[in-house]
Amino acid sequence: MLTVNGLDELRNLAGTTLGPGDWWDITQERVDRFADATGDHQWIHVDAERARTGPFGGTIAHGYLTVSLLVPMWTELLRIDGIGMGVNYGLNKLRFPSPLPVGSKIRLHAHVESAREAPGGAVDLTLAMTVERDGADKPVAVAEVIYRYFP
Repeated sequence: MLTVNGLDELRNLAGTTLGPGDWWDITQERVDRFADATGDHQWIHVDAERARTGPFGGTIAHGYLTVSLLVPMWTELLRIDGIGMGVNYGLNKLRFPSPLPVGSKIRLHAHVESAREAPGGAVDLTLAMTVERDGADKPVAVAEVIYRYFP
């Protein structure tokens, strides 16, 4: 994990590659809890018996579950001290190149595309993030993410 202190050091991260992070287990329990939280109980996510005969050979994680894990996986790659707070500012691009089968392990790779000034003395980090699945040729998610950090 890389640690930076304050917005000045954060601004200097443009062009830096971070990761990979630790492996995260994608369990059926995690998928079911996400389904309960979002109301998305589509059978490809929660019905293991039916999903065995479906297009993926078993249940798969929701794409947005993968997206929701970006923040905790990101905090394994970079620690930022000496700031007021950070928020999700948005996504410029998001794709799910391959499914994420339950029982898989994933981890994050990130590249700091830019560090730009934002209103209120904040700094916007634009990150190219890739979520890799253990043993797979294609990533399960690629995203251009913006986090805004405040003094």
